[in-house]
Amino acid sequence: MQQLYIGNKNYSSWSMRPWVLLTQFGIAFEEIYVRFDSFDAHSQFKATVNAVSPVGKVPVWVDGTLAVWDTLAIAETLAEQYPGKNLWPRDPHARARARSVCAEMHSGFGALRSHCPMNIEAQLPLVGQLAWRDQPAVRADVARLVALWSELLQTHRGPMLFGDFSIADAFFAPICMRLNTYALPLPAAAQAYVDRVTALPSVQAWIKDALAEQDFLDFEEPYRVAR
Repeated sequence: MQQLYIGNKNYSSWSMRPWVLLTQFGIAFEEIYVRFDSFDAHSQFKATVNAVSPVGKVPVWVDGTLAVWDTLAIAETLAEQYPGKNLWPRDPHARARARSVCAEMHSGFGALRSHCPMNIEAQLPLVGQLAWRDQPAVRADVARLVALWSELLQTHRGPMLFGDFSIADAFFAPICMRLNTYALPLPAAAQAYVDRVTALPSVQAWIKDALAEQDFLDFEEPYRVAR
């Protein structure tokens, strides 16, 4: 069976994207969980992941002797392997736009990532308030999200960014988790989209597993000393 190597579900936003994509579309796979013990070159995490990927990072999609790393590459590979499931939108123009917004998500929103790292278990509204007050780049990232989502939801008439669930929604799912954790202010339509993504069966399954981990990693949480 094809395998997906992932890190801690509470923290690993990159792992979440392909896992949610696979699960939401009902594509069978074996989950290989690799705990974030540390990212030191001699850590167990690095030893395990380096055995299947030259970059030593998760996620990694393994299909026999083929290993695919990087979330965009994994998504494109899955779209080719399962064309009948329409992981990308069917319409060519919408499909091109979906690729564009996934690439923007993949390489952008650095301030939001940096100041509001994914932590599904935590509720950190005060940390979010400080980031919102003191970090104009965080406010700019959220403004871009709101503009992007608003346009796509209006164009494709929801409930997801391109009508039906697609790779694009899987890519933005970790951002939705961040917005929930830090309670960053959103207009009603954007908050409603976050709520719909959060309610997806695949996302709910990921959240359930994240909460069950009970694994506090201090190097992932510089803003508190314990759970």
